[in-house]
Amino acid sequence: MTDHNNTEEAFRSLFEINMGMKQAGVLQNGQSERVLVFSDIIRPDESPSVSDRDRRTRLNATARKAAEFVAKEYGSGTFVEFPATPASGAEPPYELWLATFGISTITALTSEGLLTKLLAKAASPDEIARAREIVLTHKEDVVEIIIALANNSASHTRYRALACAAGCRFASLPHFDPDMFHTSMTVDWSALAARTARLVNAVNEAEWIRVTTPNGTHMMICKQGRHAGGDDGLLTVPGSFGNLPAGEAYFAPMEGKSYGVMVIEWGPTRKLDEPLHLTIENGVVVRIEGNDSHRARLEAKFDENAACRNIAELGIGTNDKASRPDNVLEAEKILGTIHIALGDNSGFGGTVSAPFHEDYVFYQPTLTAIMADGSERVIIDAGTLRV
Repeated sequence: MTDHNNTEEAFRSLFEINMGMKQAGVLQNGQSERVLVFSDIIRPDESPSVSDRDRRTRLNATARKAAEFVAKEYGSGTFVEFPATPASGAEPPYELWLATFGISTITALTSEGLLTKLLAKAASPDEIARAREIVLTHKEDVVEIIIALANNSASHTRYRALACAAGCRFASLPHFDPDMFHTSMTVDWSALAARTARLVNAVNEAEWIRVTTPNGTHMMICKQGRHAGGDDGLLTVPGSFGNLPAGEAYFAPMEGKSYGVMVIEWGPTRKLDEPLHLTIENGVVVRIEGNDSHRARLEAKFDENAACRNIAELGIGTNDKASRPDNVLEAEKILGTIHIALGDNSGFGGTVSAPFHEDYVFYQPTLTAIMADGSERVIIDAGTLRV
């Protein structure tokens, strides 16, 4: 089989299995489901490594091909690209909002002074609620499916949340490498869904999670009042959202309570030259130790916005076909790993809004669920699931 055929079969699996496209992409009204694929391009002020520049160039080209494929096979495919946002969690630009929500929605958001605040992530809860009302009023203008093949993630944005509120099915593939179509995207999706559901149920029995790893990480993560969810890659119900490749159970820890030490060995796209030790008190990072250059990047984010210090997420990988430690999108899905995120968690049960969300993956973890009565249950033992 040629590479071209392999790619087309990968695209077909993406749209029909993961996204649940109707037969020939046709809705009950006889119209094709509207699909939007977007990507970003490297900004002139960025300096990615040679390997990362190559990956991002291939990612953009793959996004274009995916849009062309879905237009040819299912009758509707729009492609939008824009200069990369400053970080994952930052709002995408105006042109993507327009392509997603339509001119009526954008005009209404603009006339009420909401769009500028949404783009700056400065809208109040009441303003976000009003924006949601406007989007729902014009929901027939919103695309049915979004494939986010940008390097930076739009998962933790108002853009994504409003699109899903209108019924859009949203697949987020930040930092994606097209090679993943032939590795972690070939997982048995039904088996992954069952495994993820078992893990979610086990996590939801706990009020605290104790995390320890061989590299010295020791965290007490507060789950009180929060509900864990699962990302199983089956984004077939209106309003569905998840990563691809998929495979994790996750929750937003209760703000202000988690504590301990995180020892970061891997950044989003590389192993650090030297581990960084992050001290967490009252749910936020209060100190960083270590000499890797990633420390300066994190400290700059913390200086820009104190909300970036927040312990935003605990996730547990469930994908047995995932294996790459050098790409956080896949690394956080590796079966038996865990990841802890900093920054924004407002899109999945938390209360912290920040133009930043970054995951850090930890290997061979032991996770212990601590119940309300003080009893304990080991759910991962040195990287092996026990549920």
